[in-house]
Amino acid sequence: MERAEMIKQIKERLDNYQDDMINFMRDMIRIPSESCQEREVVQRIKEEMEQLGFDEIRIDPMGNILGRVGSGDRVIAYDAHIDTVGVGNPDEWDWDPFAGKFEDGIIYGRGATDQEAAMVSMLYAGKVIKDLNLHQEFSLYFVGSIQEEDCDGLCWQYIINEDDLEPEMVVVTEPTNLNIYRGHRGRMEMEVTTEGVSCHGSAPHRGENSLYKIAPIISGIERLNKILKKDDFLGKGTITVTHIYNDTPSLCAVPNKSTIHLDRRLTAGEDKELALQQVEEVIEEVGVDAKVEILNYDTPSYTGLVYETEKYYPTWVLEEDHDYIQGAVSAYRDLFDEEPTVDKWTFSTNGVSIMGRCGIPCIGFGPANEIYAHTVNDQVPVDHLLKAAKFYALYPDSI
Repeated sequence: MERAEMIKQIKERLDNYQDDMINFMRDMIRIPSESCQEREVVQRIKEEMEQLGFDEIRIDPMGNILGRVGSGDRVIAYDAHIDTVGVGNPDEWDWDPFAGKFEDGIIYGRGATDQEAAMVSMLYAGKVIKDLNLHQEFSLYFVGSIQEEDCDGLCWQYIINEDDLEPEMVVVTEPTNLNIYRGHRGRMEMEVTTEGVSCHGSAPHRGENSLYKIAPIISGIERLNKILKKDDFLGKGTITVTHIYNDTPSLCAVPNKSTIHLDRRLTAGEDKELALQQVEEVIEEVGVDAKVEILNYDTPSYTGLVYETEKYYPTWVLEEDHDYIQGAVSAYRDLFDEEPTVDKWTFSTNGVSIMGRCGIPCIGFGPANEIYAHTVNDQVPVDHLLKAAKFYALYPDSI
């Protein structure tokens, strides 16, 4: 099929599926699916894949759902994590976050932005690809991944290492406001701990206050943040103290152990060894006896499977002139008759494992605007669902 005719057919087919896409989107929002509690929404996605006639559908032992269309030699994947954060204080919402409210062309509710909308667009792109018998040289995998909000990239560590799925590239469908993204900063989680000797608060001189020992380290972390590396594209690396814990027999006692939690964002050229060394140098500079460590994640998935990993999520960037990025630019131009914006995410995605750990190239393209992610205004325009689906359906012809 000629490309112009392909684009015409893709647009017409997807426009005809608009009502089905809206209904599926609203159904997913109605199913609470926080990290490690995704079982029901995975089953709903499975039903949709079956109805749409996918060639293969499987749920792996971790709980990720993988649907395939096509059986060609070239393998590419589309990834949408289908877990969400919680709703926070329900009183802050102007509507029920699980009602799937639909008004003036916009669907509202928890997960609409981040990022169940992309699952809708992906599956209906797969349906159109199958209907029109497009991209016969490809095996296209449409992945609903889990636990991303809890531990980004863990799902894809499992998929690559245990499911033996190694695509040539992956489209990460986190919200981009229909822009093309080519990377983001990495991150890691660390803790620093100081120990002291507890005693009664009425005679603090009898003990050794661990909180006083950690205080200059906190100040040192603040100073460190001001001098971290800056990259022209990804921006500046950052570090901040996000929480403090104290072990103490009572509120009338000197604490015997204090721990701070560090959120470290890694720009290009920064890795875990450098970040760890920098914190160790802060501790040495202030002259305090303290221990710093990178944390591990070992929370079971909804199937009960534990797949432990270090809480280190590497930075990744795909060069703007890469064929996969230029293919995305070409698909966007041909579909929408305008120039796309090529940019980056502020937050982290499963790309930290797909490309950051495993070196499989990624591009980003997704419906919804990330400014609504994790907020009480969580939403996606129906127009975004359709445009993203059209992009996903055409993209393989562009690479």
